[in-house]
Amino acid sequence: MAVKPKPVARPSSRYLDRLLLSLRNRRRLPTRIWPDDDPPDHHPSPSPLPSVAPSNFAGDPPLPPLKLSHPLLRALESSGGAATPQFSQTLAQLIVSGLARHRLAAGRAVKALCYCPSSAPLAVALFSGVDDPDAFLSNTILRSYIAFGRLDLAFAFLRYHALPSGVSPNHFTFPLLAKLFAELGLAREGWSVHALAARLGFESDLYVRNSLIYMYSSFGDVDSARKLFNLDFDSDFVTWNSMIDGYIKNGMVDSACRLFDDMPERDIVTWNVMIAGHAGVGDMDAAKDLFVKMPERDAVSWNTMIDGYARKDESEDARKLFDAMPNKNLVSWNIILALYSRIKDYRECLKLLDSMIAKGDAKPDEATFVSVLTACAHLGDLVRGKWVHSLIMNNYGTIKPDILLSTALVSMYSKCGDMGSAEEVFNLMDERSVATWNSMIIGYGLHGDGAKALELFIKMEKEGLKPNEATFVCALSACAHGGMVLEGWWCFDRMIRFYKIEPKLDHFGCMLDLLGRAGFLEVSEKLVEGMPVEPVPALWGTLMSACRTHCDWQLGEIIGKKLIDMDPQDIGSYILLSNIYAANNRWDDVEKIREMMKKKGLRKGAAFSLVGFDNNVVEDKISVGKKRMILSMLCEMGSSMKLSCVEKRTRQKSAT
Repeated sequence: MAVKPKPVARPSSRYLDRLLLSLRNRRRLPTRIWPDDDPPDHHPSPSPLPSVAPSNFAGDPPLPPLKLSHPLLRALESSGGAATPQFSQTLAQLIVSGLARHRLAAGRAVKALCYCPSSAPLAVALFSGVDDPDAFLSNTILRSYIAFGRLDLAFAFLRYHALPSGVSPNHFTFPLLAKLFAELGLAREGWSVHALAARLGFESDLYVRNSLIYMYSSFGDVDSARKLFNLDFDSDFVTWNSMIDGYIKNGMVDSACRLFDDMPERDIVTWNVMIAGHAGVGDMDAAKDLFVKMPERDAVSWNTMIDGYARKDESEDARKLFDAMPNKNLVSWNIILALYSRIKDYRECLKLLDSMIAKGDAKPDEATFVSVLTACAHLGDLVRGKWVHSLIMNNYGTIKPDILLSTALVSMYSKCGDMGSAEEVFNLMDERSVATWNSMIIGYGLHGDGAKALELFIKMEKEGLKPNEATFVCALSACAHGGMVLEGWWCFDRMIRFYKIEPKLDHFGCMLDLLGRAGFLEVSEKLVEGMPVEPVPALWGTLMSACRTHCDWQLGEIIGKKLIDMDPQDIGSYILLSNIYAANNRWDDVEKIREMMKKKGLRKGAAFSLVGFDNNVVEDKISVGKKRMILSMLCEMGSSMKLSCVEKRTRQKSAT
């Protein structure tokens, strides 16, 4: 009977860290017993970069020999990456044997570790243990941190590890440093990088020079970037494109145009940069002119033009280009979906999603679903929203809901009335933004659970999140829908006194709605008159509706006439005043209002309904005839429901 080998446990990164630390402690110089026991000198080799400490393995015995054919190096190469047990086992053997102090072995291990963000600290530990680290090691770690967006860790590695080790930079180092300082906005450090590059003779290096032009442009120092551009060294497309992009980034489109005209030869990136520049300032005519003149176009060219039209909400032009685009990619679909969601054409947004899935041009991602969920939320289409949620869960391997996507799910469920599902998504989130809490608060408020909304608001404060203006709009709206007058005043006062937030029109609107529903009309009137800004007609309209609800005909008439004087073309003011007269049986005044509307040519638009049928949302205009039919059908349905209830109660009584 064959004996199966026992599986070997994979050493964890924490174990490897402890292993490195124990080796350092073992090799640390012994304490001085006698005053004349001086430790041997360990002076690092001279370097243009400052060196503040010797190697961590100072006093180690000589390194054992290492060749490319060494079995451990071969095992490291064939291990399949840093995430495999074989790699961890091989790395542990390299550390124990002391071979990890070799630049060759450390370079292979560091390169593999830097593919995974969680393994980068172990790569830094290996770097610190190398006797004579070189630029390849430090560049690999820097590049990894920058690629994963951990600029803070990249800067910390540079400051506490790379510089003290005395590594001499090469022409790959300076572009990394230029990008790092450009992203962090550290102009002084960026100037130091340029000075060091010039002193070491790298200023003429094309790769270094292009990165420095990009760095200066990011700082807004276009003059320094242009001085570098004008140096009598070789230039390529990247040099010209970087300078043109620098002008555009800093709003100097005219200077970019002049440089574009002076360019002896252009590539497709040059054209795209210029189109993006014109589109960025809203000059779509100039962008279109360049787009037409382009010798060839790629997906970036089309997407830049579509995005330019979308930013100006010119949906027709954006849609024409989108439909004409030969090969659409994910960016194209996301731009057009976001456009229709932003201009509130939600049904077209959902139709485009169906088309995207049917054509298979691209697979939806987080941005796609955010736009679509927004459309579902505003349409109240819970069935479609749940279907989109199932798509997200089925693609969980490639789509992991981030804060934005999870917040969109919470908002969709809360606006569609499914607070149970909204709460479930909310509780599953590892991290929540203020917008996430706002979505839950407004959801409970809209569906009449003001107490739960206020409880969530207080819980949000306890968890250390600072409410913003939108949070208080949600909380005040929840209090208004729940008839919680005292709680509403508490929120309003807390916003002003504790958070020092100046009330905006939305906050005053919620307070008027709250007070008006409760019948505090005089307090509402004083609140409007005491506003620091001029009240808009909508606020007076809210108060006027409250007057009609609570039969305060006198105040309602005064406000109605004031509204008509403020905006004589607003038909809503006439209708509100007419309704107040009708409720007070002042039919002569109702007729006068109608005559005024006829003279001014004001007509009330036809109402419409959104009806969900067979996974489709249908809009239907309601005429007088249809309105009668609908009311008749509702009456018939009500009678049937009452009859059904009576029959059910009769059966229950007979059964007992």
